[in-house]
Amino acid sequence: MQMPARLQPQATQPLLQIRGLQAEIDGKRVLDGIDLDVAPGEVAAIMGPNGSGKSTLAQVLAGRDLYRVSGGSVRFDGQDLLALPPQERALAGLFLAFQYPVEIPGLSNVYLLKAALNAQRKHRGLPELDAMEFLQRVKALMRELGMDEKFLQRGVNEGFSGGEKKRNDMLQMALLQPRLAILDETDSGLDVDALKAVAQAVNAMRSPERAFVLITHYERLLEHIVPDRVHVLWQGRFVASGGPELARRIEREGYAWLQDGQTQSPPSPSSES
Repeated sequence: MQMPARLQPQATQPLLQIRGLQAEIDGKRVLDGIDLDVAPGEVAAIMGPNGSGKSTLAQVLAGRDLYRVSGGSVRFDGQDLLALPPQERALAGLFLAFQYPVEIPGLSNVYLLKAALNAQRKHRGLPELDAMEFLQRVKALMRELGMDEKFLQRGVNEGFSGGEKKRNDMLQMALLQPRLAILDETDSGLDVDALKAVAQAVNAMRSPERAFVLITHYERLLEHIVPDRVHVLWQGRFVASGGPELARRIEREGYAWLQDGQTQSPPSPSSES
């Protein structure tokens, strides 16, 4: 399979800069001093076993109050991200695709999408779209994602299959055009066709101004979305970083090598057999 071309991240200040981030839930520390930079144009993949803190990191960045930040700092596009409420983080350009998208019965997709887009446009000083302009835009995106227009009138994710929910998340992302998109195990439970649809949506949006953080257990997503950097989270800390070859090592060996204390950088691609 031919891999999508990778964009070279811009040599500039990080779009996302995390220093010493600590977070806990119910008095239990889950993140134990996270440091991470993600540059504009970069696709960063975060891998790790269950319970390592991957989804906690995503939820903390999005502002979910279930978690308590007990130390460290996060700057997003020059702003103190932790000082912003969740809605302000979204308006600033941060997007989170959930591992398990929630259903909102009674609230139609079309209403949610139009309200979210126009709130964002207002925040950016742009005129709101009228109903005709909005429908033209959203229907064009739905065709690209292989979604039936009938989903616009249904309740948000109500009765959707797993693949339909993830496509719906990609529709929201494509419509809102965030500066930073965090995909929290979006590949979880997807069949091949749905996985390819998610990858196609991400690859179509790669640009020098936008960054992605892909949280995943498996290398299969990274076969379709080639990351610039791969970071391994283990017991609340990043213990290894490298290029796509690091994901391939995990695919071959699992995470057992972390238990053996082998947290050095992986071999370069040229040294692999």
